[in-house]
Amino acid sequence: MSTAREAMIRTQPPTAPASAVRRRALDGIPETPRPQDLGTEAAQSLSHAMFRRLAALDEGTPEHAYVRNTLVELNLSLVRFAARRFRNRAEPMEDIVQVGTIGLIKAIDRFDVERGVEFSSFALPTITGEMKRFFRDTSWAVQVPRRLQELRLRLTGATAALGQELGRPPTTAELAARLGVSEAEVVEGEKAANGYMARSLDLPDEDSGAGHGPLRGLGEEEGAFEVIDSLESLKPLIAGLTDRERTLLSLRFGEELTQAEIGARVGLSQMHVSRLLAQLLERLRGALLEDAPETGPDPGGAGAAPSASP
Repeated sequence: MSTAREAMIRTQPPTAPASAVRRRALDGIPETPRPQDLGTEAAQSLSHAMFRRLAALDEGTPEHAYVRNTLVELNLSLVRFAARRFRNRAEPMEDIVQVGTIGLIKAIDRFDVERGVEFSSFALPTITGEMKRFFRDTSWAVQVPRRLQELRLRLTGATAALGQELGRPPTTAELAARLGVSEAEVVEGEKAANGYMARSLDLPDEDSGAGHGPLRGLGEEEGAFEVIDSLESLKPLIAGLTDRERTLLSLRFGEELTQAEIGARVGLSQMHVSRLLAQLLERLRGALLEDAPETGPDPGGAGAAPSASP
């Protein structure tokens, strides 16, 4: 986690920035001693002003660093919101938040306020992606006791060293003697090493060579997953729908009612509900394909932990 900690240190504002630097950096924007304590609307408004000011400053100057660091503080709640979905992971929450902060910094550096996209919608995919990359690079596919994780590292080093000395792969007894452990512990450590990386489900069976080995035992793909994922990505567009359209989506994908049940709830026929839903989903699907590179989940603005569902 040294990289994450170094990034956190680099983004911390100076302990006591010179008043002249602050004045030049803010250029009339009101100074906020504790940006992270602002409410949603105030943080969102200040972030917008700060991004415009950041675009006018030269990178590498004290003024640019001050405004950039203030933006990090203003939007740290986005990192905490994204980290909550990974709270059941074995990794410490502090490490997850630090990694997410790196994603936040990358999003701040790439954000263009002139595009008219909410920063929260733009930043969340980058923050979450940084966290997922961290888990992919450092996490065990199967959680095993720490002593076995440490034994695996020792076994890796001992295997390489003995292999060079002997000119062949070492035996279990030779590894046990080198590490000062029992042969049973060596075997246990070697088995634990298999939990470090998951085998792809797309690989052929090792015994038969048949394609799609483990996948043969899985059920068919559920098409509704794609719809739900699209709705999550379309939150900014859903916010612009009519009350009735949002109600239909909520009843269908939130409460998971059938079309007939929705019709009874809102006073429409099942056929009418089916037609409205089909038209609505087609519109949203088209908007998603059109705006996909620049839009993402909208958590409700900077400075606040948003709702996780549409």
